[in-house]
This record gives sequence, structure tokens and C-alpha cells, in this order.
Amino acid sequence: MSFTDWIVLAVTLLAIIGYGLWKSGSNKNVDQFLVGNRSLPWYAVGLSVMATQASAITFLSAPGQAYGDGMRFVQFYFGLPLAMIVLCITFVPIFHRLKVYTAYEYLEQRFDLKTRVLTSFLFLVQRGLSTGITIYAPSIILSTILHIDTTYTTLAIGGLVIFYTVYGGTKAVSYTQMLQMSIIFLGMFFAGVMVVKLLPNNVGFVDALKLSGKLGRMNVIDWKFDPDNSYNVWSGLIGGFFLQLSYFGTDQSQVGRYLTGSSVAQSRMGLIMNGLIKIPMQFLILLIGVLVFAFYQFNKPPVFFNSYEVDRVKNSSYAPQYNAIEQNHARVFEQRKVAAQNLVSAFESDDESKIASAKTELKKADTDALQLRKQAVALMKKNNAAADTNDTNYVFLSFVTQYLPQGLIGLLIAIVFLASMGSTASALNSLASTSVVDIYKRVINPTASDRNYLNASRLATVIWGVASIGMALYAGKLGNLLEAVNQLGSYLYGTILGVFVVAFYLKHIKGTAVFWAAIISEAIICLMGYYEVVAYLWLNAIGCLVVVIVASVFNMFNRGSSTATPGYE
Repeated sequence: MSFTDWIVLAVTLLAIIGYGLWKSGSNKNVDQFLVGNRSLPWYAVGLSVMATQASAITFLSAPGQAYGDGMRFVQFYFGLPLAMIVLCITFVPIFHRLKVYTAYEYLEQRFDLKTRVLTSFLFLVQRGLSTGITIYAPSIILSTILHIDTTYTTLAIGGLVIFYTVYGGTKAVSYTQMLQMSIIFLGMFFAGVMVVKLLPNNVGFVDALKLSGKLGRMNVIDWKFDPDNSYNVWSGLIGGFFLQLSYFGTDQSQVGRYLTGSSVAQSRMGLIMNGLIKIPMQFLILLIGVLVFAFYQFNKPPVFFNSYEVDRVKNSSYAPQYNAIEQNHARVFEQRKVAAQNLVSAFESDDESKIASAKTELKKADTDALQLRKQAVALMKKNNAAADTNDTNYVFLSFVTQYLPQGLIGLLIAIVFLASMGSTASALNSLASTSVVDIYKRVINPTASDRNYLNASRLATVIWGVASIGMALYAGKLGNLLEAVNQLGSYLYGTILGVFVVAFYLKHIKGTAVFWAAIISEAIICLMGYYEVVAYLWLNAIGCLVVVIVASVFNMFNRGSSTATPGYE
């Protein structure tokens, strides 16, 4: 990056962090630290909810996902608006009325302590692992820019987020996220405009979309019902609905965001705002990836986008073979570029036979390029068995650093950092609140002072931050980060959601029944996920249904178990 980009990056990051700390003030008690005195307006709630979900993974990996697999990932979010409606009707008023710090407090009031602790534990495992992935995403950027190992950049970024989360608490997180999302929307808009401007003069926006569509990248809607297909309308509406309902309704990283709302109405409006904006936002981010794909039909891409892995193989005994692959890649690219130009010309002539011929020519060149890429990956594996051979997380980053003008590069990289910091800070805050409120305060030290709980919350933030950094050091082996974080969540979210569904809607079922149902459900889901019985989105629906069904059966034979506390049904 240029000196100008470094200045833009540093000023943006420092300004955002400073603003969040200033707005948060000092935290004098645990209520301020965990839920910001429940004082935020709906727009702050809405932007905070969006920023928590839209981590660096979204802006780093989503364009790369579309580059390699097209637009079909957007179907993942089709169940989101329905989930927001259910949340606003059921979850939000209950949580607000009971003045809980975490979602899991309600479970003890409705069931018993063991159910609360089990559900809290499942959340802590899931969110602790996922937070490591969100820390790893921006470390890729620094690693690429500075040409150093991601281990060092992961430690630096993780340490920065831990500091301002410990100091500022949830209010700093929420106010920081509000400004973050404003800058993110602006920066991504400019990125999309710049991709189109950098296309050849005779290639417009529509031509780029048509060309990408001929190579299978405009596959937005898939109506075919296929349980083995992760992304179609049905998996998005059904599996996605259960995943989003569990994420926003039972994951403390999200529940903690809308518990900061000053009223039920403010929290509801914030969630509705998220439901209306999220799908268009995700569509446009994926569209940027498709446009980058079109751009690289006319501008030579690298054989492999992860420059760190490329440098390693070029400094090894396999360098001559890799250089030969690059030479063949350059030759194949020239063929692909000619074919792409021919296809654009065929679009202008509106001659179907010319379009079909040019499409065939372009597909052949694309297949040849993919074969050379496979050879390069195999060479990297020979050189280093532990090499990171999935480079989709580096596609958009490579484009930004090589082709965008000075200043805008720094801003876009700042955006990815901001997104990571916002989602990571929310996650650490939620991990701390669950650890302290649901386990430390309830099981370990129930009679301590408020100051003790505040200090315990800060200590828990540090501990979970260190644990997440440890997970981040492993995240490079998980492939595309956007898919990895959702796959990980799908192993646990269905079971957690099932517990809450029983709590809200099946009043006759008691605590012991739902406790054992959750354990059985989690065992079944882990086995199904391990053997890849169905696409991962369906695990969310299956986990929820297993809890409901098994709890109902158990309850029939266990009527003498603990009863719900009066007044909370």
C-alpha cells in the first residue's frame, strides 16, 4: 500500500475506536458494561445487529465466494425476514419484560438451572470457535500487505479488539458499530463503481453480468429441492429460517445487541431494519464478486490469489515447475481474453449462433485455466502439506490492493478491519456476559458485589479473547471463512433453538425432558454433520425438531420432573 493508504487506514481505525470509547463513558457497574443501561435508539440497535453479523468475513469472503461459485449464496438469507417477524412477536417482549442480561437466564426461570447451564455452554463453544474465525479474516489482509505470517497479524488484531472491548463495554461496541456500518456502506458502493469503471471501454455493466452468467456466476435462484445442495430456495427458506431464528433469538452476541434498546418498540424496529436491509446488502456484496470475476476475464489474474503461499513455493525446489505453470497460465489467459471479447461482440450483434460459439470458446479457456490452477495447488501441497490451498478469501483483497486508486485502498481495508472489530467485540462481550451471568454469578459466586461482577466480566473478556486468538491461528485450514462460520454454527444452533421453542410454545414440557432432548439432539447432529448426511443448513431445522420431538416423548414418561416457575410461562 502507499503512504496515503496507510494514513487513511490509521486515521479511520483510530477515529472509530476513539469515538466508541468517548460515547461509552466509564463503566461503573455490570449493567452499563453488559447492556449499556438499555438506552439505545432503534437505529443504533439495527446497525449494531447488522454489524455483529456482517463481520470481515462478509466483506472479505463473500466476493470470493461469488467469484468461484456465483450468486447462489444469497439464498442463504431468504429465511431472515420471517425469522425477524417471529423474534419481534415472541422473543423480544419476553426478554425485555424479564430484564435479563442474557437469553439463557430465561431458561432457568422456565425450566431449571441445568438446562440454563447446558444451553449457555453450547453457546460458549459455538461462539468461542466462531470468534476465532472473525479475528483471522483481517489478519489475512495484514499478512498479504506486510508479507509476514498470519500468526503475527492475528496476535496484533486480537489484542487490539480485546483492549477496547474490555475498556468500553457494550456501549462502546454499539456506538462504534453504528459509525462502522455507515463507512462500510459508502466504501463498498465505491468499490462496486470502481470495478465497473476498470472494465474495458466496450464492456459495460450489463455486458459484465451477461458474460458472468454464461460462465454460471449469475445463479441467484435455484428452485430444485435437493437436501444435498446447501444453497437453493428451500434450504434458504427452511434451513435458513431456523438458523437465523436461532442466531438472532438465542445467540447472546445478537440478543445482547437488541437488549440495549430503550424499549420493546426500539428493539423491534432495529430488528425489522436488519431484516429489510440484509438481503439487498448481501446481494450487492456478492454482485461485486461477480463483477470482479468479469474484470479478470480481461485482466490477467494470478494463478493463485494467496501471495504468501505463492512466495513459499517460488522459494522452494519446485520454483521451476511453478514458473512453467505461470507461463502456461499467461498463454491461456490471452486465449480467454480473446474469447471474452468475442462474446461481448456477439452480445452486441444479438446473433445466437455467435453467442453460442463464443461461449464454448470461453468455457474451454476457463477449463484450461482451472486445470493449471489445480496443478499449482498440487505443487504447493508437495512443497508443504499444511499449505492453505483455498484462496477465495484473497480474491477481493488481491483486486483491491492491485487495481484501486490510492486512498480508496486504505478505506476498503479499513472497512474490513472495522467489520472484524465490530463483530469480534460483540462476540467477546456476549461470551463475557454469558460466562459471568449464567455460570460465574449463578453457580460459582452468587453473592459477590456488583464491582466484583464488573471485574469478572472484564477478565472473562480477556480470557475469551485469548481463546479466540488461539482458534484464529487454526482458522486458515477451514477453507472459505464465510461458509466455515455458518457450518460451525449449524452444528449447535438447531439444538439451542429447539430448547427455546419448547420454552416459549410447549408450556407443559419440563426441564429434565428438554435437557436430555438437547443432549440427544446434539449427538445426532454431530454424527449427521460428520458423515455429511445432508447439506449443513438443514442441520438447523433437524436439530430444532429433534429437541421438540424427543422432549415431548421424554415428558410423557417423566412427569415428576421439575416444573416451570410460576409467572414466567
